[in-house]
Parts: sequence; C-alpha cells; structure tokens
Amino acid sequence: MDLRFTPEELAFRDEVRGFIRANLPEGTRNKLVEGRPLDKDDTVFWQRTLNKEGWAVYNWPVEWGGTGWSPVKQYLFQDELQQAPAPLPLGFGVTMVGPVLIAFGSEEQKRRYLPPIANLDEWWCQGFSEPGAGSDLASLRTSARRERDRYIVNGQKIWTSLAQYADWMFCLVRTDPQAKKQEGISFLLIDMKSPGITRRPIVTIDGGRDVNEVFFDDVEVPAENLVGEENKGWDYAKFLLGNERTGIARVGTSKERLRRIRELASLTSANGRPFIEDERFREKLAALEVELKALEMTQLRVVAAERSRRDNKPDPASSILKIKGSEIQQATSELLLEVVGPYAMPFEPEGWNEPPVGPEWAATIAPAYFNWRKISIYGGTNEIQKNIIAKAILGL
Repeated sequence: MDLRFTPEELAFRDEVRGFIRANLPEGTRNKLVEGRPLDKDDTVFWQRTLNKEGWAVYNWPVEWGGTGWSPVKQYLFQDELQQAPAPLPLGFGVTMVGPVLIAFGSEEQKRRYLPPIANLDEWWCQGFSEPGAGSDLASLRTSARRERDRYIVNGQKIWTSLAQYADWMFCLVRTDPQAKKQEGISFLLIDMKSPGITRRPIVTIDGGRDVNEVFFDDVEVPAENLVGEENKGWDYAKFLLGNERTGIARVGTSKERLRRIRELASLTSANGRPFIEDERFREKLAALEVELKALEMTQLRVVAAERSRRDNKPDPASSILKIKGSEIQQATSELLLEVVGPYAMPFEPEGWNEPPVGPEWAATIAPAYFNWRKISIYGGTNEIQKNIIAKAILGL
C-alpha cells in the first residue's frame, strides 16, 4: 500500500494552508493555541468562510454541496485545520447527522436540512447518551410513542455537547419497548424549540458549561422527522459513530500540541537551564512523537483503504484510531502540565478571571489537563472500543 502523497495532493495541501493563513481570524487562532474556548460566533464565522469557498462540507457528495475530494484530500484538509490550528466545521452537522441524512434520509429531509447544516444557519447537537446508557448505548430509555402523524417523546439525555446553542438535535429514542434493545431504537430529528424541552448546563471541572442535560416532557415530534425506517436507528447510529471515531484521532491537533510543548519548554527553566534540555523530559517528548507518527501511519492506512470501500459499514479500524488518538491527546496535556510546573496550581476554573501567578500562558494548561480526561470516554469509551476490536478484527 503506497502511503506517499502525490504532487497534486501536496499542492492541494499548500492551497489549504495558504487559505487558512489568509482567512482565519488571528483572534480565533490565538484562542485555540492558548487553549481558550471559542465563542459560537467564532465557529459560525469560520464555517461560513469555508462554505463560501465550497469547503465546509468537504466529506459530502457533490450533489449536496460537497467537494468531490478523495479520502486523502479530506484527510489533508482536516490535518491542516487542526495544525493551524483552526476550527473544524461543526462535527454534529457536517460529519454526523449530515452523512446519515445523505445515506438514509428522505429527499425532503435532505433538501430541508442539508443546506442550513453546510452554512451553519442551524446548529445541531447529538442526543445519544443517557444516565445509565452511555457506553451501553443500546440500553437507552428515552421513549417515542407514535400517535397518528407524530411521536410523543419522554426521557432524558446527558453530556449533550453545545446543546445551549442548538437549534436541532438528532436523537436516538426507543420506539418498540418489547423488542431486543438494539432492535427497538429509532433516529429522530427534534426541533430544540419544541415545548417540553428543558436544557440544563453541567459545569465541568475546568469551569466550562458546554455539556448539558436535556429533558423531554411530552415533546411532540412530527412523524416526518423520522430518519429511515422505524426501529432501524441502531444501524444509522453505528454508521454515524464510525465516522465520528475516525475523525476523533486528531493527529493534526496532537502535532500542534507537540510544537506548543517544545515552544513553551524552551521558555521555561529548570535547575538553571531551559526545560527542553532536561533529558528525562526529552525522552518523554521523543517517545510521544514516535507514537504519534505510528498513529499517523495507521490513519493513512485507513484513509487509503477508503478508496476501495463500497458499503456504509463502519471500519473497525476506526476504534484503533479512537483509542490511540485519545491517549496521545491526553499525554500531550500531561507534558504541558509538566512544563508549567507549580504555576498550574492556582488555576481558577470559572472563566480564569484571576491573573496567572506565572507566565500568561500558564492559566489554561491545568484546566485543559483536567478537561481532557474526558477524551477517552466520549465517542464510545476506550474500553468499549477494545471490545469492538476484539470482536471485529480478532474474531473473539
């Protein structure tokens, strides 16, 4: 398998790099470099900038506004955004519900929802996890009872990222309580302005309010908002999660973090010399760079294999990418914490209102370290991914 980029692909990478350099607001880039949260307006502006260029829904078919790029070009595009760093198009719409609608939705649903997803005129969130049904997602209990031309939804979702901004939710609901747990689930599109919906923020350890509880109390959803067939939602969810886990490796993000670690380690001192000259630290940094290169090669193998795929089934190799990608992202946050040393101690999680004791860049590192403990959990815990690998690849 040839994993080298062609001259055309290298030229494309340079084109993307130049576009980002010319169009990404410096304030947005600085927030990402420094580990500060983006505002909604930051994400909306950048996605609309990409959409104007025809790049926002890079992974969609051309007929729905996509680019027609090969899997390799899609990978390069994501990698350059992550390394810049720049915001990726909102994943809940572009890489999750959008591809599901393209693959399984009705023509009416595609015409109604896909253009606003591309231009981020409508913000989507994901209604999957529930109390008691996170890793074991098939045990979800949120119910949708069919009454003529509508569903009546009752239940609760949790850890719903960015639900405070959302106009719509794609939601897994139980439509047949008598069926086996995977066979009685449907995939609904729910207007977040519907009466009976309550959103409640969950304050995380870093002071963020980007995850939420969402409650449904006799929420009416038109039957036309059912995607595909009733009780087939589990199949659509597996398709969606395969896409999510492939992108979750975030090789470019880890490359950018390693550059940041080298930069900051050159600015700090330990025992009278720059921290970057400490042998034990350099050993850890080098080992992590080797692991990241191995992950990148695995990612490229998966991308190369996409050229010959002819079905919508998720690639079990995406679970490998999810596991190792999340472990490396967490390891970079650990190295940053080592660099900042005691200046990480007095962190103020509620918006970091207090001035840092040490250098200006120190304030965000401890909050990011604690927040990134979640990376190995969301998108399906790493333990669940290992079960998938054992079953799909090893035949256990």
